[in-house]
Formats: sequence, structure tokens, C-alpha cells
Amino acid sequence: MKKIILILLVLFPFLIQAQVVSGKVVDKNGLPLSGVNISGVNSKTSTISDLDGNFSLKVDKDDDVQFTMIGFETKVVNSNSSFVTVVLVESSTILSDVVVIGYGTAKKRDLTGSIVKVSGKEIVDRPNQNPIASLQGKVTGLTVVNSGKPGEEPDIRIRGTVSRYQTKPLYVIDGILNDNINFVNPNDIESMEILKDASSLAIFGVRGANGVIIITTKKAKSGKTSINYNSSLAIKKITGKPDLTNAAEFKMLYDEQRANQGAAPYPYYNLFTADTDWIDEISNDNAVMTINNISVSNGSDKNKFYASAGFTTDEGLIDYEEYKKFTFNINDELEVSNSIKVGVGLNGYDARLPQLHSFGSAISATPIVAPFNSSLGIYNQLPSDLGAAQIGNPLLDVEGKKFTQLNRETRFVGNVFAEIKLLKDLKFRAAYLADLGYNKGRGYRPVFDVYAAEVDDTTIYGGNQLTSVNQYKNDYQKTQQDLLLTYTKSFDKHNLTLLGGYTRYTVGFESVSGTVSATADNPIPNDPRWWYLNNSFGVASTRLSNSDQWETRNVSYLGRALYNYDGKYVLNASFRRDGSSSVNKFQNFWSFGAAWEITKEGFMQDQKTFDLLKIKTSFGQLGNQYSSVPYPTYPSFTTGSSAVFGSSLVPAYVLAYRNDANLKWETVSSSEVGIEMATLKNRLRVEAAYYTKTTKDLLTFVDLGSERFYTNAGEIESKGLELSAGWNDKIKDDFTYSFNANLTTLDNTVNSVYLDGFQVFDGPSILTAGAPIGAFYGYEVEGVYQSYADVLASPPSTLGSYGPGDLKYRDINGDGVITPEDRTVIGNPTPDFTYGFSANVTYKNWSLSADFQGVYGNEVWRDWGNGSTFAQFNYRTDRLDRWNGPGTSNWEPQLNDATGYNKLNSSYMIEDGSYLRLRNLQIGYNVDSKLLSKINIQSLRLFVSSQNLITWKNNSGFTPEAGGSPISFGRDNGGYPVPSITTLGLNVSF
Repeated sequence: MKKIILILLVLFPFLIQAQVVSGKVVDKNGLPLSGVNISGVNSKTSTISDLDGNFSLKVDKDDDVQFTMIGFETKVVNSNSSFVTVVLVESSTILSDVVVIGYGTAKKRDLTGSIVKVSGKEIVDRPNQNPIASLQGKVTGLTVVNSGKPGEEPDIRIRGTVSRYQTKPLYVIDGILNDNINFVNPNDIESMEILKDASSLAIFGVRGANGVIIITTKKAKSGKTSINYNSSLAIKKITGKPDLTNAAEFKMLYDEQRANQGAAPYPYYNLFTADTDWIDEISNDNAVMTINNISVSNGSDKNKFYASAGFTTDEGLIDYEEYKKFTFNINDELEVSNSIKVGVGLNGYDARLPQLHSFGSAISATPIVAPFNSSLGIYNQLPSDLGAAQIGNPLLDVEGKKFTQLNRETRFVGNVFAEIKLLKDLKFRAAYLADLGYNKGRGYRPVFDVYAAEVDDTTIYGGNQLTSVNQYKNDYQKTQQDLLLTYTKSFDKHNLTLLGGYTRYTVGFESVSGTVSATADNPIPNDPRWWYLNNSFGVASTRLSNSDQWETRNVSYLGRALYNYDGKYVLNASFRRDGSSSVNKFQNFWSFGAAWEITKEGFMQDQKTFDLLKIKTSFGQLGNQYSSVPYPTYPSFTTGSSAVFGSSLVPAYVLAYRNDANLKWETVSSSEVGIEMATLKNRLRVEAAYYTKTTKDLLTFVDLGSERFYTNAGEIESKGLELSAGWNDKIKDDFTYSFNANLTTLDNTVNSVYLDGFQVFDGPSILTAGAPIGAFYGYEVEGVYQSYADVLASPPSTLGSYGPGDLKYRDINGDGVITPEDRTVIGNPTPDFTYGFSANVTYKNWSLSADFQGVYGNEVWRDWGNGSTFAQFNYRTDRLDRWNGPGTSNWEPQLNDATGYNKLNSSYMIEDGSYLRLRNLQIGYNVDSKLLSKINIQSLRLFVSSQNLITWKNNSGFTPEAGGSPISFGRDNGGYPVPSITTLGLNVSF
């Protein structure tokens, strides 16, 4: 008995200090949550909730129990109750918790780089076919220039322009590397990560210099079966319509112009009595976009299956433009055992591409001509003196050529993978990924008669006398193989994750194309049945064909280390060695990063100001793999001089350019320093980063006339400051609100281009040392000559004939004469800064949000209207304020285009590209869940939104947005507006 009492006395302290806590974990809707990590705050015991959310845990008496799960706020409860029901709330700060990085995931606190995560919920209600278009103004460092054309990809740049040939970021969709995301349905996106700095990009090596956007598609959730359907109907409207002269104004200005040129008034006004708005004539009023998606997901503790399908139709702003897209997505993951997991994914895409037109001809066409001659039943030709040879009849181009080009894109993008847990802390992953694309198209060129009023007769439209057919087909195959080892270990206060791997990437391309024409007396019918190269109407001698084919391969070895000590000190390092079949050498890329979370230090524990204070820095070397040909080190052959052998003339072939076996891919040295901060109980979050990127060894094509070759020469520098801030708060439980704002400065300079003084021109754009990339180059206008005395008092010009009323160009070099040497940089298409801000409010079941986006400090080149062409087109209404006598105008020159003096590239064509746009305004309503439960519906959301509702701008074209190539962008050709879009939609889950 004494022994028993002694044993009880020894065990008594432990018996009274331990107890079992059990219960259930659910979400805010009462649905069970499985896989929740449950542990004692001070105890070393832990468990996870089962499929039904149930749990049981033995903890010390009076110890608190902590519940954690990715995507939910951590909750701590007291262990005094033997049974508890714990409700977890979705985390409002999940975007800063776990992010997808190259070849894996990591907690953001363990990273030293700049990564922005965007939830798929933020883009799903937006009427954009490309999901990146919805990020405009939302992410620091990300510049998005949208296009209003249906199916067209935006111009996307991350942290400026750092290459002469390539600006697009690398896309990684469920692991596969790609150069576009046309096949991705925005509704299938779970999250997007935008990677911007060396620490996060070096793992992508030769393809990381322009930034990376990682897209993760949706997977099923454990323990849950759901069906989701969303549908929306959108109406599109033209905005920013240019101000052009009407018929009366045109006649007045044109006659004055003819008088200035010594000509009589136009003699055919009696034949052209219309007052036509050509933009209205070809516009598709109230263009319609419809989006429909359905998805099914089912998840258990062993298998997670997700499938979806979507169909979209999108009409353009010009008649008969229509884009149709069908997508599907299948993801299935199976946990074979505790140590083996396998999965498969497949995205499908099939699109009927629109036959796109442009508003450029409608802007230029004279308003005095009626589009159609009703009495003769045919279309009118524009007057020969007023642009007929250049633009034709805009309405005939649309009506007469409608549905004459049938293009189609089909893609299958898939992956299979297996993960094996080799040891407790070591995991092996093997994945095979492929992107197979099949594109084809065929079209028809008709022949029209039009009425020429000046000669009172019909004529062939555009001089095209023969019908013809075009046909093409191209296929490409992108395949990727990844073999990865990941080691994760925590001991004491040390946390380490190591990654090592091998990857192989292959791209193959094949294309064939051809044309065939018919005779004038036996035309090809305007019927798709005959739009093939072997149609019986085509003349064999006119049948022409062409083909192209190439294949490139890359192999890479990669490694990464993520380390943190006690959550306070963080070190990251990455390395990648890339080899390419396009160049003859391997290249190494690397990065280092460090971060210090100051608020975890002991001396910060008693302060109440900062909830988070973290400083970070990273630096490294990235690569840019791109050139205008697949194999820059292996030139093809082209026709050279011919030689005579006997009686035969034998053509000779020479290399297209001089070979350089030492070529390598461009390298970008990148560095940044940044800070992350949270205060006021995490309601206010601020991030700031200053970055620099310097591209060296630019892959430059040099054409000296006698010599042509690729070489590594030149340097581009880009730097800037990124700032973002967000405020999230709630007033009671049924009223929440938030504000977010961001700003990015952009400073770009070309340090060198090949040799000193070497310049590359592309129209008004230039690549030259000391200027921003793609800067506008020409003469600086300082006014208009007001009189002959003004002409005599100004430096003489060698540029042509000029006089009072003409533009006055500045003597830049001060030599007293206006010469071509006075050309200078007159504009920068890269803005000084971009910005965005938004507000969100929820009250009970209602929500309201507004997003604004803008740019400041850039210039736009107006590549349309008088001043850009020698043909006589319609006038901008600004020309009503032209010079017509001393003192009448000091900017708009006289109406006299005879000498071309006023048409030289000059600042007269420069316009302010700054703008502010109400990007999105949305109001939504979530139907009460109690009401929905009676009809077995989980959730139902209705919303109305308006996109691009208002734009405050200064340029004269439809929109100040104008993308383009790395060295030629920001040029407004007047072609297509960015529409305002009003959307009505619903989202329902069962």
C-alpha cells in the first residue's frame, strides 16, 4: 500500500497537469476543416483534424491550444473545456504567408526577394480574356499596356525595358515554362505570383531577366465536393473618340491649303456633298462579350479532382470582328501512400480568331464622301486627290471583306508528375510537361468595283484585279522535363530548405504557307468551300508556297538554399547553369539575398508601434535568351552574286550574316534593397524597394551595309523605386473596408550601343547612348515663323523650303544653322512613374470596390493626322487654330504641305501620354446563405461592374496606351480604342 501511495505521490504532479481536449474545427459557414494543425502553445504535442474536422489532443493543464492552417487566421483557445468547436476565419493577409516560387513554394517570411501574390478572386469578375490585363495598376513594378482588340495580348513589362529584343516576362503555368498564356481561363486561376528581383528570378537562369509570372490553376479541396457556375454579359463602348473636322470645316481648310500652295479651290465639291463620320460608319455599337464557366471539384484525403470548361465570345468595336474561345482544365492528384503522390493536369484551348480591322483609315478618310452610292448600288471611291490611293473606302474594307479570313488556334498543355518521399526530410519530384500548338488559317481576297465620281465611271477597288486565296498551317511542340530533389530540415532554431535539380526544355516549330490567284474572267468564288490552295479556279503558275522549321533545346542544372534562424535572420541563394543549342556555351546565373525581421528581436518585444519590420536585400546575375533568329551563331544562306559556267548562269549563295561562334546570351546584373512593415495591429502594411538592373553584352545585330553580323555589345540600365501601402479594417463584424495604393518610378538609360556614335532607328524611335530606350528623336519645335522678319532673325535652315507660317526648329548645337545635326531626343515613351489605388467596402451582404490606374511623365508619338503623312487626309480639329497670319498661332503651322518642311520628325508630333483611368467600379451582392440552404445552394453572388468608365487624358487619339517592341513603343497610330465595358454577372456554387 505504501508503494502505491508513493507512486501516486510521484505521478500526481503530472496527472493534474495533463488533460485531453477534443472538438471540431469548422469554417465560418460551419463546414468541417480537415488538415488543421493543432498544438499546445507550450506543450510539445500536436495533431491534425480529420476529414470531418474532429480532433483530440493531450496538453498540459491550463495550456492554450493553437489552431493553424494555410489560408486561415491562427486561433488560440483555452484548454479548460474538454470539448470545443473552433471556427477559423479566412486570413486577410494570406497573400503574405505562402507564395509559389520557382520549382516549389515557401513562406514569404523565409524569402528575401520581391514577390507579389494576387488571388484568382481578384480577376475572376473582370471582362478580360488575358488575366494579366486585370492586373493593370495593381502591382508595383508591373507595367501593363492593354489593347482593345479582342484576343490580343497586352504589352507587359516588369521593372522596365532591359533588352533590345525582348520585354515579355516568362510565364510558368503549373510548372511549364511558356511565352504566353492565351490558353489559360482566368476563372481557373487559383493565384498568380509576380517575381521581380534577382533572389526570386535567378533560379530561372537565362529566362529570368524580364521577370516571371507564375500561375497556379485551381485544385480540389480536401473533404469537399462542389459545382461552380459563373456567367457574365458585357457591353462595350468606344471611348476617347478623336476630334476630326466635319465636311464644312474640311472644305474650308482644304481650300485654304490649296490657296497657300497656289492652286484653285477644289473643283469637285458638287460631286461630294456628304458629311460622313467614318468612325461611326464602321463601329459596332454596343459590342457584346459573354463569358460562361462551369467547374466541378471533389476532394478526399487521398484524391483531389478538379475539372472545368469555359466558353467566351467577344465582339470587336468594328463590325464583324468576333473572337470565340473554348477552354477546359482537368487536374487530378492521387496520394498513393504516405510517401507517394502522383498527378496529372491538362489544359485545352480552341479559338476562332477575329478578322481584325483598324480605325486608322476611318480617322484619315475625308468626310465629304458618302460611303455608298445608292443610285448605282455600289460603294464610292474616295477622291483621287484626297487619299484614295492610300486608304480606300473604310466601310467597303469592312463590309466587302467580312468573314474572308478564317483563322484558328488549338492548344493542349499538360503535365504528369510523381512525388516520392525518399526519407523523412527528402522528397523527389519528377515531372514531364508539354505544350502542343496547332494553328491554321485560310483567307480570300475579293475584287470590287467602286464608283469614281471625278471620272463618272467604275474602277477596280485598290487596283486589285485578281481574286486570290491564302492558306497557312503551323505547329509547335514545347516539351519540358524536371527532376527535382528537395530537402527540408528544422533543428533547434535553424530552418533549412535545399533544392537541386535538372531540367530540359525543347521547342520545335514547323510552318507551311501559300497563295494562289485566279484569272480575271474566272474568279475564285467568295465561298469558303473554295478557299484552299488546290481549288480548281487557281492558276498553277501563280501558286506560291513557303515553309519554315527549327528546333532549339536547353538543358539546365539548378540549386537553391533557403535558410532562416529563429525566423529573424534569412539567407537565400540560387544558382543555375544553362546550356542552349542556339549558342555554343554554358552560362551561369546566380543570386544571394538576406533579410532581417527586426520585430522578432528581444529589444523589440515591448514596443507597440510595429507588428512587422523587415529589411531585405538581394543581388545577382540573370539572363535573357532571345534573338530575332533561332540560331544567331549559325547563319543561314541567302542569294548572292551569280557566276557564269560555260553557257549556264549559276546562282551563288552566301551567309546571311557573318558568323560569330563566341556569341552568348545577354546578362543582367540586378540588385535591390527593401523594407516591409506592418503597424496599427496589422491594419496598415507598407512595402518599399529600390532596384537597379543593368544589361550587359546586348545581343545586337549590326548592319553596316558591307558587313552584317550579331555581336555582344551595349549596355542598358533601368532603376526605380517601388512603394505600396494597404489599410484593412472593420467596423463591427458586418462592415469592413480597405484602401490600397502603389507607385513605381521608372528610370531607363542606354549606356552604350556597339561603338561610340552607333545608332539604331525605327521610325521616330532611336536606340542611342545617353537616351532612354525607344526615345523619340527629331527636331525640337520652338514656335511658328510669324513673318519674314522672324525668318531673317532666326538661324537659317538647310532642311528645305520654308517661310512665315512654317514650324521653327531649334538650333540645338548652337552652330547658327538648322541642320540634321540639330536632331535630338524629344520625348520618352517610358513614364516617370506608374500608379494605382483602390477602395473596397463590404456591408453585410453588399460589396463595393473602385480601382484607379494611371501613368505620368511619358510622351506619345501621334502617328496619324496631318503632320505624319504626305497624303491629304482629314484634319484634326486642332488645325482650325492654324497659322493664317502674324500672331494667329505659334504652334499649329499654316496649311501648306507642298514642301514637306512641317512633316519632319519633330516635337510637333509629341503628345502628353499621362493619364488617370477609373479602371474598374463594381457593386456586388451575396444572397443570404440561410435562404440558399433551402434550395441546396452554397453561395450566390450577383454583381454589376464598369471597366474603363472614365479616362482623364491629354492626347488626341482614342487612348494614350500604346505598346510595341522594346525599341519602338508609345506610338499612337490611331488604330484601336480601349473600350468602356459594362458587365452584369453571377457566380453560383452548389
